[in-house]
Amino acid sequence: MATMDIFADDAFSTISLTTAINQIEYKPQFLRSLGLFTPRPVRTEKVAIEMRDQTLSLIQTSPRGAPLEEQAGSKRTVRDFRTVRLAKGDTVMADEIQGIRAFGTESELQQVVTEVAERQMRLIDDIDLTHEHMLLGAVQGVLTDADGSTLYDWFDEFGVSQAAEIDFDLDNASPASGAVRKKCNQVIRQMQVAAAGAWVPGRTSVLALCGDAFWDDLTAHSEVRETYLNTMQAADLREINQPYESFRYGGITWVNYRGTDDGSTIAIGTDKAKFVPVGARNAFEVAYAPMEAFEYVNTPGRDFYSMIIPDRDRNMSVRIEAYSYPLPICTRPAMLQRAKRT
Repeated sequence: MATMDIFADDAFSTISLTTAINQIEYKPQFLRSLGLFTPRPVRTEKVAIEMRDQTLSLIQTSPRGAPLEEQAGSKRTVRDFRTVRLAKGDTVMADEIQGIRAFGTESELQQVVTEVAERQMRLIDDIDLTHEHMLLGAVQGVLTDADGSTLYDWFDEFGVSQAAEIDFDLDNASPASGAVRKKCNQVIRQMQVAAAGAWVPGRTSVLALCGDAFWDDLTAHSEVRETYLNTMQAADLREINQPYESFRYGGITWVNYRGTDDGSTIAIGTDKAKFVPVGARNAFEVAYAPMEAFEYVNTPGRDFYSMIIPDRDRNMSVRIEAYSYPLPICTRPAMLQRAKRT
């Protein structure tokens, strides 16, 4: 029968558990899979962001030999932001492993490792879901906690105003010719103007995360359908009106974003669309701070950490704990655009 002494094995050290987490294939999530956020491991709980005011100006003509107009120095501001802490635990009681016995080719250690790994994975699933929630907040410019409270409003932090919502007027029974494409052009223009050098021609593109009602009306819109009917992509009409798919129109890649099944924990408002720059220079970063444990002091942060804590006083249980110290950052919130269905 397995005993609590088994948890003294190196397989349950903080480093081994954390390494095991990094080898697990996490359940895919859309924003994480995009590679939109540049990972930035840091060695402290704070991350510094430098803001530089770079503007272009016209040069007044001057006579030959006259003194040159001097370039104005750029203004720099450095701000510190603190990473956040995500932590959750589970307790394995002694009587939960008392029936584990070695049989076949499996040892007691192997079976307990499997039990711990399963519980560890459930903890990581919750942290991974929280990461997606935070990334979705960052691409909208406002990072929120699980209870809906604001952690960071990147518009306020960087002193920019959020762009007004664009009305796509998708429920118009008699839309003007090219109305949707004009709205697409408006989104792209506003994003490029607000980019301040972050838009890279040929590399940066626009991604639209659509709520369900916005997606349904967009894909059913006569202008969108007629555009596809007149091209070799007519067969794609069978796909673009499917839920949770994607298609390209008006220079924008449209995605029916799928969040949590309750439609609220992680979601885009059903009548809304959020426009995100993809491939923009340093527009999105996610800092990872190190775990608050001696093994990781002054080391670059990782996505996840895990540790196990034996009950040394009573020897009746062990704690499995998982941690993450992220900070998703939108450094160019002025680029973010938004729309409503009607």
